[in-house]
Amino acid sequence: MFSQRQPFARTGVPFVRARRRAVVAVLCAVLSGLTVPAAHAGAPAPAAPSAGREARQAARFWTAERMAAARPLDAPRHTPPASSPAASAAAAARPKGTLFKGTRLVGTFFGADGPRGTTWHCTGSVLDTKARNIVLTAAHCARNMKSAYLFVPKFVKGAAPDRQPYGIFPIQRIFTDPRYVPDRGSATTKKAVSDLDTAFARVSPNQWGKNLQDAVGGGLTFTRPAGYTHRGVTVVGYPSYSHNSAGRAVKCTVPTKQLPGFRQLSMTCGGYYGGVSGSPWITDYKDDARTGHVIGNLGGYNGGGNDANVDYISYAPAFGTDAANLLAYAVADQAPPADLPPYRGLKGALPGGAGRWRKAALMASGDYTGDRHGDLLVVWTDGAVTLHPGDGRGGFRTETRLRAANSTWTHARAVTGGAFTGDRSGLLVRWSDGEVTLYPQPGPAGLGREIRMAAPGSAWKNAVQLASGAFRDDGGTGLLVRWADGALTLYPGVGTGGLGTGTPLLAANGTWTKAALLTGGDFGGTAAGDLLVRWSDGALDGYAGTSAAGPGHRTRMRGPNGRWQQARVLTAGAFRHDGPANDLVVRWADGETTLYADTGGTSVGTEHTLVHPGT
Repeated sequence: MFSQRQPFARTGVPFVRARRRAVVAVLCAVLSGLTVPAAHAGAPAPAAPSAGREARQAARFWTAERMAAARPLDAPRHTPPASSPAASAAAAARPKGTLFKGTRLVGTFFGADGPRGTTWHCTGSVLDTKARNIVLTAAHCARNMKSAYLFVPKFVKGAAPDRQPYGIFPIQRIFTDPRYVPDRGSATTKKAVSDLDTAFARVSPNQWGKNLQDAVGGGLTFTRPAGYTHRGVTVVGYPSYSHNSAGRAVKCTVPTKQLPGFRQLSMTCGGYYGGVSGSPWITDYKDDARTGHVIGNLGGYNGGGNDANVDYISYAPAFGTDAANLLAYAVADQAPPADLPPYRGLKGALPGGAGRWRKAALMASGDYTGDRHGDLLVVWTDGAVTLHPGDGRGGFRTETRLRAANSTWTHARAVTGGAFTGDRSGLLVRWSDGEVTLYPQPGPAGLGREIRMAAPGSAWKNAVQLASGAFRDDGGTGLLVRWADGALTLYPGVGTGGLGTGTPLLAANGTWTKAALLTGGDFGGTAAGDLLVRWSDGALDGYAGTSAAGPGHRTRMRGPNGRWQQARVLTAGAFRHDGPANDLVVRWADGETTLYADTGGTSVGTEHTLVHPGT
């Protein structure tokens, strides 16, 4: 939805405090004759003079009258007249939003184009973060460097700043993705970067000196959705006063689906007129709740609506890697880098969509092309085997099919890649009948020679997981095996002559039977062999310095959580050469595939999407 005012300055650099305070100072100078309304009886006693000073100064400009006069930033959205009986019937059957008094975690996001400029409004919501002062809105609502911004939770039209339920919160700094640039006005159409129409703002305390989350008593949890189809998502926003003279909020709980070709959610519900941009899309909404999970914000294509700007079709960028990274910068109060790679939209670094990658049964990393870049080898559920040569920058070149779909490779149960026979990586496979085979030098020309390492019917049918890494004392490649009973064994002498003698690291135990996934790599940048384990409860642990002496020093990287319970395949390798540690590739249950660059001993590194969810 295009704005009717002048286009915003096209810059992705976040606002700096100095500029924000300068704008507030100008407003105060122009309106110095106004006095701050007295706090109402229920308001907290004023804190130290400095706490809330900016809000008290902003209240001189943001009077009840000025907030009530604000117009919606978006272009007017309308309900088209019915052109036929069929259209009338369709309109009658369409869900329509309900106007209500609002909820504490959602409010109005105001802007003013300088001390004498127009005032306008969008919608914002409170996020639950350790910073305790973060507001979510749409990027197209935050593109004017000359604006003075304000957030008012559970806004009441006609009420003075000190009569607002939770006070007013001046915006100190706004974070938008530097790659998000609107076509004109304040919206982006027909471009992949409309997926980036999300912004986060840091606010200063209200006029009573309270931080945002302390004042409202909670916040929404930023949540990455599993796909685009959801049964009931509630969208809460503040539509334009021309359709809503009392200035109330609107809410509607409806199913969602994907906007074709975009990483965006779509919903159908009437009553979402201009002003609703930035509205949170909440999966577990309850009136005036202090918590909830938000998976997107109203915005995206055409500012959050179709080309006809009807009130009953709305879109929202679905939160993913880019929004998560942007939020991390906002919480840390750091500007996002200006040299981010071009946004690819739903064109992931790996070919095919999530529907295809849900069928990626096994993965192994290694240098299979001899160019010293990390490559990815994939075994699919239909028995096909493909090679994805890495480009050394976290991307992949043209896929090579090493095996067409066949019944033999459907029996592969575990694979790992490692330099078992020299500089080039080999592939070790454990089959369903207990046979183990080594392919010493698979590559673009095919899997190559096959060497039997263990016969069918051997005890290796109980080898649940395989991981290779620099586990030997001399830094060479060793093979670590997790058995069905939880025992761990290290095989330091794997080669063309066989598997060699195993060294027990752990006896059978109940703990390691819960190791759902594991992979080896250099996660500390020390060239030592490290192990990464995803447990059945979603916890993630790193074991530094795995060797014949034991699994190594354990570090908890993630506590038990539902997100990592959805990880189905792990592999690690040198897919990027601009960092000291290996990169972790994860294939999730919904087919999304992610690369965590430079995964270290305490964290999984910077997230990059290889395959987008829902594609």
